[in-house]
Amino acid sequence: MLTVIIECQDQEPELAQTLSVLVAGAVEGLVCDVVVLDHGSRDGTSRVADAAGCRFHSQWDIKDVVQSARGEWLLLVEPGARPQAGWIEEIAEYVSLNKVPARFTASRAYRRPFLERIGRSQPPLELGLLLSKRQALSVARTGMRLTEFAKGQKTRQLSSELIPSWVARAAR
Repeated sequence: MLTVIIECQDQEPELAQTLSVLVAGAVEGLVCDVVVLDHGSRDGTSRVADAAGCRFHSQWDIKDVVQSARGEWLLLVEPGARPQAGWIEEIAEYVSLNKVPARFTASRAYRRPFLERIGRSQPPLELGLLLSKRQALSVARTGMRLTEFAKGQKTRQLSSELIPSWVARAAR
């Protein structure tokens, strides 16, 4: 079982796009829990999370959030990121056979223009981060943001693609 954690602020449309993709994972029995961590949004983020059945926190301690996660594995994604076809089966197989964190493959259909890729570091959660709850608990500290979980992690690459969140932001 998998808990998805999303950290956002004023990203209602992006959150809705991500949650719509996660529905298939819930129907298949992979996604058991979605947690939205909010940084004072003034848009409809809380309504979108509530309508989708997510746990919504406007104040939290990340250690408590990870501890209360229902799944034994966590998927950390940015609002607007959308896993593509095959992600459910691949993650189900991956978590049953592996202990090492993983990331999605960047979508071939949605790449930044060449000049934007030069000299630019990739945001830590642009390709998501799949890690066990045990691993997350070992690094979780009070006041920590989700992006900090990705720092220093040696990950494997999933073959499933992820449309990064910047695509949804660009479409606004």
